[in-house]
Amino acid sequence: MAFANVSEELSCSICLNVYQDPVVLRCGHSFCSSCIGSVLDAQEGSGYSCPQCRTEFAERSALYRSIALRNIAESLHPNILEQEISGILCNYCINSSVPAVKTCVHCEASLCEGHVKVHNKAAEHVLIEPTTCLENRKCSVHKKILEYYCNKDSVCICVSCRLDGEHKGHQVESINYAFEKKRERLKNYFERLSSQKAQAKSHIQMLLDHDSKMETETTFIKKKITSLFIELKEKLDALEKKILNEIYLQELLVSSSVSDLIKHLESEVDKFSKKIMQVEKLCSITDPLNVLQEHGEDNDTITEEHQESEGAATGVKHFHQEDTFITLLNGLSRIMREVSIEMFAQTDTDIVLDRDTAGNNVNISEDLKTVSWPEKLNNYPENPARFSINQVLSKTVFSSGRHYWEVETGKTGAWRLGVAYSSIDRKDQKSIGNTKNAWCLRCLENNLSVVYNNEEISVGVKCCRHSFGVYLDYDAGRLSFFELGDPSRHIHTFTTTFTEPLHAAFLVNRSFATIKGLK
Repeated sequence: MAFANVSEELSCSICLNVYQDPVVLRCGHSFCSSCIGSVLDAQEGSGYSCPQCRTEFAERSALYRSIALRNIAESLHPNILEQEISGILCNYCINSSVPAVKTCVHCEASLCEGHVKVHNKAAEHVLIEPTTCLENRKCSVHKKILEYYCNKDSVCICVSCRLDGEHKGHQVESINYAFEKKRERLKNYFERLSSQKAQAKSHIQMLLDHDSKMETETTFIKKKITSLFIELKEKLDALEKKILNEIYLQELLVSSSVSDLIKHLESEVDKFSKKIMQVEKLCSITDPLNVLQEHGEDNDTITEEHQESEGAATGVKHFHQEDTFITLLNGLSRIMREVSIEMFAQTDTDIVLDRDTAGNNVNISEDLKTVSWPEKLNNYPENPARFSINQVLSKTVFSSGRHYWEVETGKTGAWRLGVAYSSIDRKDQKSIGNTKNAWCLRCLENNLSVVYNNEEISVGVKCCRHSFGVYLDYDAGRLSFFELGDPSRHIHTFTTTFTEPLHAAFLVNRSFATIKGLK
């Protein structure tokens, strides 16, 4: 650009080329020696004047050579020659080689800066970047300039194609209007690509965080298991190896799934990056036809790819501590069960029932560890915290951390056990599990189910061992129920977000057995 500005200042206003043997008139304006000579010759007999400022001279003006101006002008000629070799030259500068800055599609001619200024400004004289390839600018059938864009056939057409040709009656738009519409779509596509790339990166970070958290959890569990088995080394070596191996396999499985998903999403990010570069390149093109005739993906093609990447990111496997818990329970006797529980949390042995919450149709033992149906209705003191039906809460409150307790039930009976918020309504007739404030395991006629918000889900197993474990991870929002025995089995896990302190909660029904022996 700087070279073009210098060339303009050192160009003769007559031939519009860089000075050749520059001379200066008395008025101070410079011209090529041959150019001004021809002008003065033509003015002879009718009065002389400067062709630039129109200053009149009584007689033919003397011409003064400018050595400095000539040296500067001559120094530019090698640059012009260099541009001539590598670029497109002005068709109107016939006496010298001047680089073209625009090409007129109508005239099929390239113009330098000087000739662009004086070129026809009519609408049909479309100026584009310098080019020698004008064939794609004209209709191959009518040899006329492409002025319209046919929306039906997605091609650029001339006026004859529109009025009399195969596109007659089709919906068409001007080239510039269609170009602006496509450029707007490209901008939107670019923004969507950028957004999808950011989301893919976010998913990658989520997976990395998940992988890191999983590694921390498995490391903690392995260390704890090792410390537990030191005490029982002689008898439990085989079991220790088995459990550690299963944890290791789970870790490999989770880590492998995370790695695969990360690779997949990184590949998606690479594709998004390439597409963004393509769109940026298109957006930087000022030539409407180059943009409109570019065959590439439309902005709607990202939707399915994004759905696939989102589906992959949400399909990551998770490490569940309950699996290890079950393995331990299946391999251990009653004594070993206590050891296995330490994987998750210390067993809560201090859980006691809150007599002030017990309904009149339940009995609470002296040690506050057993709840049963009474032979006759109790007459407990009135209390706002007391249930109006056969339910009771624990005094123990859980508001963070991991907790585990065990409950023994009668060999026959109907009951519910679980957890409930402190805010559970004590005066309505709804059982625990039939509101949004409580989650429970239910046994009715030896059939087990889980209940929350009045929605009951059968777990497909019969109650046969009458000893159950409850595992609560408050911070993770997980509540799990297990049937204890040899082997033990996982019944169900609720996953939610706990928002209030929780209590252990129990319900017993008429003529059925007691819930007893909280540990």
